[in-house]
Amino acid sequence: MSTLRVRDVHKSFGSSRGGAAVVQVLRGTDLDVEPGSLVAVLGPSGCGKTTLLRLVAGFDRLDSGSIELDGTLISGPGVHVHPERRRIGVVPQEGAVFPHLSVSANVAFGLARQGRRARVEEMLDLVGLAGLGSRMPHELSGGQLQRVALARALAPRPALVLLDEPFAALDTALRASVRSQVREAIGAVGATAVLVTHDQEEALSVADEVAILFGGRVVQHGQPMSVYSRPATPEVARFLGDAIVLEASSDGTHAVSALGSVRISGATPGRGHVVLRPEQLVVLPRGGGGVAGDVVSTEFFGHDALVTVSLGAHTLVRSRMLGAPHHLAVGTPVSVFVKGEGTYFADPSPDGVPAAMMRG
Repeated sequence: MSTLRVRDVHKSFGSSRGGAAVVQVLRGTDLDVEPGSLVAVLGPSGCGKTTLLRLVAGFDRLDSGSIELDGTLISGPGVHVHPERRRIGVVPQEGAVFPHLSVSANVAFGLARQGRRARVEEMLDLVGLAGLGSRMPHELSGGQLQRVALARALAPRPALVLLDEPFAALDTALRASVRSQVREAIGAVGATAVLVTHDQEEALSVADEVAILFGGRVVQHGQPMSVYSRPATPEVARFLGDAIVLEASSDGTHAVSALGSVRISGATPGRGHVVLRPEQLVVLPRGGGGVAGDVVSTEFFGHDALVTVSLGAHTLVRSRMLGAPHHLAVGTPVSVFVKGEGTYFADPSPDGVPAAMMRG
């Protein structure tokens, strides 16, 4: 089990002298990955996720900052350890196995001759491909190819495994099963791993911790449930699943918005925004209590549905409900209730200095 430390890393591409615009991709990125954990680096396209992975792997050189693996500097001032000497395994997108080599030969690639056969068989068994060593890549499914790539990355006993959007090319049903198998295989060998993805569901379901990367910086890092339920900013809340963000005023313990009074914690009085998740809203046919509204649409997804309700004054909110809410047809007058606490963010002070973030 190994520890990864990324500190104040900057990386730009392009050169003003060559006439090309300089694009700053990473702007002081910090990241900690503890031994034996799987951390998902999650963010929108262009935020620097793959660049960060390539810097850790040693494929690119950083401009400034440092990267340490097990306390040893592998990238930093005057130091750049070559990729093959970093003991880092990489699982790229779409597997990228060698098409002219058998499954066994792919996994054995780069291994020392002594004990090679036993190690290959061990890895194939670990990833659920026992008995398929003689097959060629074109004879495998997409999910099997991804598991071959994982076995090849784990075979040399790397200090760290990097996974770059490894499930992006798989269909939805296959993606869920393969990522579960990959997570089990990584856990079985006690590997430390970093998963780069833009898929929120994937990050929340697979990772021990999630690091949200926006604009070249990690803006929040924590356990999936904590990051989801207590986002650091309204932007993080909107990105990480569905979010309801409403203008509100705080009295310190409650935020008053179009949804009425919502419990919050530790907020100072003033104007701001309250953030809720759709599953916190309960929508019932119009009755006593709650906030009055009208159903304007229903989106059914099989296991659940999103019901959009108009609260008037151009305010729309969405509630996530299990099953098919046949009793909430379009136009149905309803009452909306809020479960649990909201997350509150104070507006900037009059002098332009952002007020302290308040979280429920």
